[in-house]
Amino acid sequence: MTSEELAKYIEATDSIGKPWLLIQLRLSKLKERRHDMSTEAFNRQLADLHGELMQLGEWWIGQEQDVF
Repeated sequence: MTSEELAKYIEATDSIGKPWLLIQLRLSKLKERRHDMSTEAFNRQLADLHGELMQLGEWWIGQEQDVF
């Protein structure tokens, strides 16, 4: 799925408030720009995204049926 397709999905399903999808969108955009970036810049941005994902924590516990 391209970042454009994912963005349309997020918009169509009114999922802008779902942080895991926004991180997935940013990851998709990063992958699309990879060939225009140095390895160091790519790795740094990937590490930043990973850090943000880990900060989400276990917010989903108890909401599995609603979220997934």
